[in-house]
Amino acid sequence: MSFRDRLEVCARFTPGAYRPLIIAGCPLGRVTHAFASSLQNYPDVFTVYEHAVTLSPNFKTVEARTEAVAGVLEDLKEKGLIPGWRGEHYAISESFYDAPLLTVERAAVPYLGTMGYGVHLNGYVHKDGDIHMWIGKRSMQKPTGPGKLDQMVAGGQPVGISIWDNLIKECGEEAGMARDIAEKAVPAGTISYLTEQEDRLRHDVIFNYDIEVPSDFEPQPTDGEVDAFYLWPIKDVMDRIRSTDDFKYNAALVIIDFAIRHGALGPEEPEYILINEALRLGRAGENSVR
Repeated sequence: MSFRDRLEVCARFTPGAYRPLIIAGCPLGRVTHAFASSLQNYPDVFTVYEHAVTLSPNFKTVEARTEAVAGVLEDLKEKGLIPGWRGEHYAISESFYDAPLLTVERAAVPYLGTMGYGVHLNGYVHKDGDIHMWIGKRSMQKPTGPGKLDQMVAGGQPVGISIWDNLIKECGEEAGMARDIAEKAVPAGTISYLTEQEDRLRHDVIFNYDIEVPSDFEPQPTDGEVDAFYLWPIKDVMDRIRSTDDFKYNAALVIIDFAIRHGALGPEEPEYILINEALRLGRAGENSVR
C-alpha cells in the first residue's frame, strides 16, 4: 500500500454514471441514474431528462426552492433512500462565497452531487524533538466513517455560520477545547476532492486549520461523536496512513497535506509531486460541474 492508495480513494469518479443537476439554469450537482429515476416521482419539482435533471423554474426564490426540495427529500428519507439524516442544512450555490440558491438537508448533499464544505483542525504538539499529532477515533454511531480515525476536530460547514465560528463551535463540542485555546488555530489552506463513496458522490472542499496546543492539553470527547483521542508521533501517523485504511478518507488527505507543510513528508517521497497535485484536484477544470 502507499499514499497513492489514499489519493485514489478520493478520486474515483465515472462521469457516465451521472446526470447534471440544473438549478436556476446552472449545473450545480450530479445525480446517479437511479436517483434520477426516484426524482421522476416528483414532476412538480424536478423534470428528469435522459441526460439531465432540472429543478422546476417555477420556484423563483431561495425560500420557494428550499421548501419544494425539502418536501421531496423528506419523502425520500421516509422511503429509506436518504439515510443518516442530520437536521442540518447546507447551502447550494455557484461558489462558496455566493448567496445560496437554496439550502438542503446535509445527508442529501452527496445524493444530489452538489458541493459540500467542511472544516478540519490538525492539533499537534512538539514532544521529544518531534511533532506529535492528536488523533480522534470516530464514534461507531456516526453515519459516515464509523470507527475511523480522524482529525482532533472536524465538521461539516452548515449554512448560517462562518467558517471561523463553526471551527470554534466544533472545538468545544468535539474536543472540550476552551475558546481561548481554540482561537490560536491558524488557517492552512484547503484540499478538495471528487469521489464516489458507495452510491453517493462527494464533491468537497475542506478548509484546513492547524493548532499547536499546550503540552498539558488533552482533548476530551464531549458530544458523543468521538470515542477516544490518541497522541501519536507524526511518523507513526504517516505509517498508519500509508499501510492501512484506518483513517477516514478525507482525514488522510488533510494529514498528508499537514505533513508536507511541516516537513514530515518531503521530496524524497517518490510520489511527492503527484501527492501535491492530487490534494488540490490538479484536474479540477475537467472535473468541475460548471
